[in-house]
Amino acid sequence: MNILVLCTGNSARSILGEALFNATGCGRIKAFSAGSNPNGTVNPYALRLLKDKGFDTSVFRSKSWDEFAANGAPEMDIVITVCGNAASETCPVWIGAPITVHWGFPDPAAVEGSDEEIMAAFKETFYGLKRNVAAFVAIDFDAMAPEDISLALADIHKGQQ
Repeated sequence: MNILVLCTGNSARSILGEALFNATGCGRIKAFSAGSNPNGTVNPYALRLLKDKGFDTSVFRSKSWDEFAANGAPEMDIVITVCGNAASETCPVWIGAPITVHWGFPDPAAVEGSDEEIMAAFKETFYGLKRNVAAFVAIDFDAMAPEDISLALADIHKGQQ
């Protein structure tokens, strides 16, 4: 199953989502991330948090969602937006017409304050995404119709709001 996690800048939330899906998916999931207006760099707090959690951070880069709408791009099964801006933007036409769902999280990169306060915001987003990804991985998609999958994915995030 291919999953694309979208955010506007592709520097924090979507990167964390990509990392968690790939780590938790038990080889059943290949996750990617992208942004509608990528920053061009991954947020250093996101990288530090992922490194502290044992992730190989060399694989992450900020990239445009156009890469995944182009010919030859991997076909996505599910597209998840993790910020309000990406959810309300007109997305490209995805190859294969994937199921889309919105899991909105506050932008930890927008937090101002001490190093500890900023890192706390990144950890909060990380653990919120981790709960959603764990619930996602527990779903038996083979036994579900596409419309039921869409509802199940939306239900996962309701407890986060």
